[in-house]
Amino acid sequence: QALAACGAEFAYINVLAEPEVRENLHRYADWPTFPQLYVNGELIGGCDIVMEMYESGDLKTLVEQAS
Repeated sequence: QALAACGAEFAYINVLAEPEVRENLHRYADWPTFPQLYVNGELIGGCDIVMEMYESGDLKTLVEQAS
């Protein structure tokens, strides 16, 4: 919802339905929780970080710069 509120175009993968993806993301990112937000291939963070960025306006700035 935070991404949509920022006007971002995005895709998502349901890692609960894709156990192989879920396992490989843990190894790739070394990040313990889901969801994980990637922008242009770079890990931004999990839900708490994304929500903090949304509330501060940093997420909207990031989305605009990535466009």
